[in-house]
Order: sequence, then C-alpha cells, then structure tokens
Amino acid sequence: MGLWIYLNGRYVPEEEARISVFDHGFLYGDGVFEGIRAYRGRVFKLEEHLQRLYASAKAIALKIPLSKEEMKEKVLETLRKNRLKDAYIRLVVSRGKGDLGLDPLKCPHPEVIIIAHRISIYPEELYQKGMEVVIVSTRRNIPSALDPSIKSLNYLNNILAKIEANSKGVPEAIMLNNDGYVAECTGDNIFIVKDGTLITPPVWVGILRGITRDVVIHLAQEEKIPVREEVFTPAELYASDECFLTGTAAEIVPVTRVDGRVIGKGEIGEVTKKLMGKFRQLAHSEGTPIYES
Repeated sequence: MGLWIYLNGRYVPEEEARISVFDHGFLYGDGVFEGIRAYRGRVFKLEEHLQRLYASAKAIALKIPLSKEEMKEKVLETLRKNRLKDAYIRLVVSRGKGDLGLDPLKCPHPEVIIIAHRISIYPEELYQKGMEVVIVSTRRNIPSALDPSIKSLNYLNNILAKIEANSKGVPEAIMLNNDGYVAECTGDNIFIVKDGTLITPPVWVGILRGITRDVVIHLAQEEKIPVREEVFTPAELYASDECFLTGTAAEIVPVTRVDGRVIGKGEIGEVTKKLMGKFRQLAHSEGTPIYES
C-alpha cells in the first residue's frame, strides 16, 4: 500500500497527490518548507519547526491557511494515517496556483502538503567511520540578497554545490560565504572542535539556523563543553581536531577528511562521540506524542 499525503485539507493516495503546473512553488520555488523527524512515536522539536515555518512564510508575505495548532494536528494525523512511528516529515507550503507571471497576488490559495515517509541520507557506515567532504566553488547566497533564515523551496544554490560534490565522488559539500569563510553544507550545518572547544559559524555569515544545530549547542553547554559561534577559514577547518555536520535528516554525522586532508587523527573524536550519543538519547525520548496515551 502506498503513502497517504495531506493535500489542502484532504488525505489522498500518493498517486493522486497532484498540484497545478501553474503552481508558483513549481514554477518559481515560491514557498517554504520544513523537514521534521519522528522517533519512537514522538515528533522531535515539532513546535520549533512550526515556528520556523511560519516565520519563513511571514518573511515572504505568504499567509498559511492553517493555524499552528491546526498544522500540528495535520502533521500528527498524517503520521497516523501512514502508521508511522519513525519517519521523516516534509511539510511544504507553496504560493499556489497563479499564472505565468511572477506576481504573488495572482495566487489566492496557498497549497499545503504534508508527506511522511522513511529517509536515510547517509549510509550507516559513515556514522561509524566518518565521511569525506569537499569545499566547493559555489558560494553561499549573500544574506543581503536572500535572507538565509527563510527556508524556501528554491534550493538551487544548494543543488549546484551538491552537483560539485557528486562530481568529486563525495556525499556532501562545504560552501563558503562571499568573504571566504566556512558557511554551511548543502543540507547541513557544520561544527569543528579545536583544543576542546566547539566552534560553529554564526548565523550572520549566511547560514540557516538549524534546529539540530541549536540542540547540539545546548547539549554541549549541558556537558560543559565550551562553545563559540565564530567565523573560521578553510585552513582552520583543515587544522581542526574534529569536525561534524548536523541536520534534521542527517542528525550528527562525523567528518574525517576534507579536501583529501585528514581531520585530527582521521577517526571520530571524543567530543563528537559524546554529542552523537547525547543527541540520539534526547531525540529518542522527547517530542510531541503521535498517539494519545
């Protein structure tokens, strides 16, 4: 049996989940989205994801036709309809059907789509041994042109960087900002460890403030691991003791090689191991229940 998709107030089989070719999300990437995880019958950080979704929508003058509470229930019901306790949820709000012009005023009815399915971004062995990544030539969009806090449907900047990663035979790419500082990856935030201190780029360099990124910072502070949000260069990344990436789908994935250079000792470091364990423990024990107890 296929998936049930929430589409504008109805739950339809995936084969029947269709949008118009005139939808501005399809034509122009005009819309916003969130990726959310459910573990063991609980949706992790659902409130935070919904807050970011509605903030993104407000930033692009897109009025979501559901309240946050209504949207929360639709997410939970989508999981119930698909009998999923462990899942990846993709929540999409597009501008909706309009004409071939750009004007969003021609799109009176936004589209709301919720998909719940299973996902595996990286092979399990990478979580055990670490992954190799590369720094690519595609620069992160400058914040003055497109605010990175808006999680929009237009991911072409990230896709171009992913194409470079694919061409070099690695699963992920690191993007620099316009000033040459490390920003983020195509779908993940980045952290390094140097002399016991956890360092991650600040939001103002042009990154999306990741939900998992914030959780990791909080966990590190609980574990008395010093944390700094500050810029660093590729050279400082190469010289770091540890490196890992964070994202809703990826969780925490260790990096052991960047541009062919071995990071630290070429194995998963102690800080990374500790945070991976703490994150999984938290994600698997907290969240919004899918089913009422």
